[in-house]
Amino acid sequence: MDPLAQYRRPADQVMRLVRMGSAHPMRLSFLRILLRRVSRDNWRFERSVWNVDDRGVGHAVYRAIGPERTYSLVAFAHDLPDEMRSDRVIATAWDATFTLVDGDVSGDDIKRLSHNVPLQEAGRITQRELCLSRANRSVRLFKSVIDALKNGQQPSARELDDVGYLMRTTAVYGSGKFGAQDYPAVSDRPEFSAPFQAEMLSVWLIRWFSVDIVNHMAAVCGGSNATTLDPVLARRLGVGNSTGLGMAPFLVRHPQLINNWLSAREDALARVRSQRALNGDAFETFRIALSDAIENARLWHSEHPLQVDKLASLRDDLSLLETYILNWDTKSDHPWDTLWNWAEHTLSLEGQEALVALMLEPHGDLIDDLSDCLSDLGGGDCMIDGAMTTQSLIDLITASYQWALSIDFEAAHENALFWYVSEEKLEPRLGQRADEEGSDLEQPLDIARAVARLWRDLLAWSGDETVAAFLSANPNHRLIVRRVQTSLSRPYGEVRDNVIAADTLPIDLMRCKLAFFGASRFDPRSDKWVRISLFQDLPYPLDICAG
Repeated sequence: MDPLAQYRRPADQVMRLVRMGSAHPMRLSFLRILLRRVSRDNWRFERSVWNVDDRGVGHAVYRAIGPERTYSLVAFAHDLPDEMRSDRVIATAWDATFTLVDGDVSGDDIKRLSHNVPLQEAGRITQRELCLSRANRSVRLFKSVIDALKNGQQPSARELDDVGYLMRTTAVYGSGKFGAQDYPAVSDRPEFSAPFQAEMLSVWLIRWFSVDIVNHMAAVCGGSNATTLDPVLARRLGVGNSTGLGMAPFLVRHPQLINNWLSAREDALARVRSQRALNGDAFETFRIALSDAIENARLWHSEHPLQVDKLASLRDDLSLLETYILNWDTKSDHPWDTLWNWAEHTLSLEGQEALVALMLEPHGDLIDDLSDCLSDLGGGDCMIDGAMTTQSLIDLITASYQWALSIDFEAAHENALFWYVSEEKLEPRLGQRADEEGSDLEQPLDIARAVARLWRDLLAWSGDETVAAFLSANPNHRLIVRRVQTSLSRPYGEVRDNVIAADTLPIDLMRCKLAFFGASRFDPRSDKWVRISLFQDLPYPLDICAG
């Protein structure tokens, strides 16, 4: 019997969009995994090239030197007119462009990259490159920081907190995009065993560059009067990111990978809840993490009505939690489970998911090994089992997809949306079925509806017929049959909601994925576009070198 079964949250609870849209970054988030590894393995970092002129144009190279390999971020700084600055995917110019190179770079490498990296999608990189990315300045804060530094002054902490970043990326491409190296080719490297580690390393080094470029421009403008940004203030800054619909379908398209992510988090929570007693300094670490979360919630702002309400709930919940632990009986049996049960009956979804992160924080020795379970190197879904009977397939649907069978797809609002790919930009888009053309090009993201249609057609067959015979007559069901057949082995692989319903909020999908990246200060600008911050309040590479 599984000793964690009674403590593990069921998929029907975890995989609902409203809860996924309340996810928080945590100890198993990808950027936290990166920081632990480089610290544990004594990585070294250096800026080996700074060739940027007085206009802020040029290139720089940042080296990340691990125990076995070196990686180089090549950064190109541009003088971008304000009218050309855009976060939209259709932009063709940016304030800075970057690529992460496998190994050191030569002068010839930089010359080759200079003809391609600034072009982004219009250029091409090679299999020596792992990531391609670009960023724009946060114009108001970027200028304000330079104005302060050039006069020998520091910018105000409040102004830094209000924005949270000097630059924000608008894309970080990897795994084969535009000629970059495919992930499977480097997945056997320990530093890349967890998902998106090359991308996280790129963004972390971009954060370093963003501070260097404002210090450089301040020195150009202020000469001997200028100073550099105080490291304590710099720590308050992350790298911003603007993300749209392109990210949302990922959680539907990769059920095995998403199952690995959510299973690891839920196993971690179950391990903590199963502890019979508080160990060592766990309570003090938890209390500090809670204090940090309260401060983060105070500084976290949004103007989107949905997020405004969530932030209000979060602040209230953290206050309730702070009061509760004053009288929490930490000497009782299974105190963490007691805390969780209280939260489920008291806190909003936002507060509950924040508590997941807080409860994991003091338990590195107990849960950090789960970082090795996050990737999916199996090569995709398994082959269809054609010998299975149709009755067995019906039983599988009953066990794993009852939530889908309860949806009335005869109702217009349950079929209101369709996902498609823009021909111009090859990016996912969301259309209104009743008002827009293009539904004939709909992407197969309507898992609930596909299951319901499969169920309807299966019921017309004898239960002892084979799946192979059924699919021979109904080949349109091949994709969903394969998905259903693998469902029992990946209980957290399915978003248990109808993603083509009228009230679907793509930002719920985006927030879940971004929380696993380690993103903070989630700030929706609509239900399809969001800004976040990465690495805010965390160390810089040179901080790691300094211990």
